[in-house]
Amino acid sequence: MTWQSICLGLMFQLIMVFGANYPKNINIWPMPESVEYGNKTLIISKDFGLKIDGSKYKDKAGILKDGFTRLLDVVTSNNVIEYNYGKKVDQSVLLQGIHVVILSEDDKLQYGVDESYKLNIHPKGNPNYAYIEAATVYGALHALQTFSQLCHFNLNTRKLVVSQTPISITDRPRFSYRGLLIDTSRHYQPLPMIKKVIDSMAYAKLNVLHWHIVDEQSFPLEIPSFPKLWNGAYSRPERYTVAAAADIVSYAQRRGINVLAELDVPGHARSWGIGYPALWPSKTCQEPLDVSNEFTFKLIDGVLSDFSKIFKYRFVHLGGDEVDTSCWNLTPRIRKWLKQKGLNESTAYEYFVLRAQKIALSHGYEVINWEETFNHFGSKLDRKTVVHNWLGGGVAEQVVKAGLRCIVSNQDKWYLDHLDNDWQTVYMNEPLTNITKPEQQKLVIGGEVCAWGEHIDGSDIEQTIWPRAAAAAERLWTHPDKLAKDPNEVTSRISNFRCLLNQRGVAAAPLDVPGRAAPIGPGSCYFQ
Repeated sequence: MTWQSICLGLMFQLIMVFGANYPKNINIWPMPESVEYGNKTLIISKDFGLKIDGSKYKDKAGILKDGFTRLLDVVTSNNVIEYNYGKKVDQSVLLQGIHVVILSEDDKLQYGVDESYKLNIHPKGNPNYAYIEAATVYGALHALQTFSQLCHFNLNTRKLVVSQTPISITDRPRFSYRGLLIDTSRHYQPLPMIKKVIDSMAYAKLNVLHWHIVDEQSFPLEIPSFPKLWNGAYSRPERYTVAAAADIVSYAQRRGINVLAELDVPGHARSWGIGYPALWPSKTCQEPLDVSNEFTFKLIDGVLSDFSKIFKYRFVHLGGDEVDTSCWNLTPRIRKWLKQKGLNESTAYEYFVLRAQKIALSHGYEVINWEETFNHFGSKLDRKTVVHNWLGGGVAEQVVKAGLRCIVSNQDKWYLDHLDNDWQTVYMNEPLTNITKPEQQKLVIGGEVCAWGEHIDGSDIEQTIWPRAAAAAERLWTHPDKLAKDPNEVTSRISNFRCLLNQRGVAAAPLDVPGRAAPIGPGSCYFQ
């Protein structure tokens, strides 16, 4: 860290300790599209409440109400607030609640939902209310997250306050897809931990949980159509029932987060054959899935049918990466089948991926595939395919030139299990590098940071993800004109967000150590 950033962090620490005025640079992460603010302070009322007068959205499902309850929990949990005002307090300095007006009555969460909002806190009402206007309830949830970062505990008065009012914020995301991958095949993640990850995603306005549920190591998910599949789980307790998966989807949806399920085929699927050995090319050569067996595609159809009852996101991820096809040629009966069909290993890989795509499309999904599919036979992919870049730079540029959509996750910058990818590297990774034509820029639907689970379980998942995922969250949310050209310019602000995560019970690692390492020594959260 630079001396400048250390000094900024120290200054912020001293301000927090002594309860003085807050820094002029407002601490919101990710930075909104437009922020105007003043220098007055309002006190949060003991009876701080929610109003929805004039809103088309009636909150029948309680999504907004629950979001407001969570807001109160996070802003009050780190201190004991004293509401005894002594002398009669001037009502003009009390903030009585938030008035939320939502313009759409629909609360369906899907790709491309309008997440924009306006937040105004003007100390001129009687009584005073913060005012939120949003196109949808999900934009309103983002506004509540922003409001939560504007609330501070004043150590002098022991009150909860909002400083720097009047505040006017206009905000919307830069990309519609802002993802985080978790991997429950390499290590099982308990449901409470997955929910904690979802909560922390909402704090940073990430909106897609890419759930890499199964892989060659284990198959922990219940599939009613083929109930022996989860025989491939590590153990009986390390399984997800249909109800548990549906609960995760609902929990995420109520926080404005879609769940993208991945079924990686034809490679990364050895665990499938524990319950159904016919899926293996042979007992000694167990992946990729047997391309010659019709049962393979019948099973994929059944799995995706069951998926469609749980995972309602527009997309399903069908993997397609790192496929070693040698088992097909080494197995006599498959080699014979290939010859009969006029296929070789490469064209059989293409055949498998395209047939799996058609099955997914028949269940109403649009398909995401890892970039190898594009690299090998991009012109054959269904035109609705989203290509997921991970191997390196330059691929997104080629994908959009071909007229396909793309998600950016290049491993040299946005793989969180690569512990040498520091937050500055993550922050500076630009999804639109070398993509200058507006019509091609629109085809980059967003990006995703990936926390692959070979060395991640419930003991270290949070500090592996945070605070580095926050750096990507700002890159994906914030308007390019508001992004820092030098990551050191935002050191103080991301440090503040990291400490905020800690205060909310999220085990976010220090900024100044590689990956998920422990603090180097004693010191303040604000400059570690």
